[in-house]
Amino acid sequence: MTDDGREPVIGDDATIRAGTIIYADVAIGDRFATGHHALVREGTVIGDDVLVGTHSVLDGDCTLGDGVRIQTGVYCPTGTTLGDRVFLGPHAVLTNDPYPLRTDGDLSAPTLEDDVSVGANATILPGVTVGEGAFVAANALVTRDVPPRTLAVGAPAEFRELPEELQGGNDA
Repeated sequence: MTDDGREPVIGDDATIRAGTIIYADVAIGDRFATGHHALVREGTVIGDDVLVGTHSVLDGDCTLGDGVRIQTGVYCPTGTTLGDRVFLGPHAVLTNDPYPLRTDGDLSAPTLEDDVSVGANATILPGVTVGEGAFVAANALVTRDVPPRTLAVGAPAEFRELPEELQGGNDA
């Protein structure tokens, strides 16, 4: 609890594993689960049926829809928005600062719309929107908006037609 009496609100049937820290002023839906040592900072709002994996960080004022799956070691910076049924693979990194330590520029976190999948070790740069149903391949470096239902692959990411087997959205 904070000095002003605020406590996190956590829905029914939560599983919060050892070492996880959830700050005050957080609202979490039902059936929330974490791995070990996850961090959920202030001002974050999380939907139902969400998993935040081991050593993952939601760095404050994040918004997560229902059915989101965040795997081990993922970083979501302040202001990140994840739609429903978003999947973030192990060690995916989202960023919000276009010029770290160089200017006093505004932070601009990524937005991932519904049914987006992001592969392991992919990086999404500040202000990028990944459109509904898009798929970001493992190790991709996304520097610009990804259109809906598109495959982003490479560094920097190039866009390709989404293969048929990757179409149809994510099952929560």
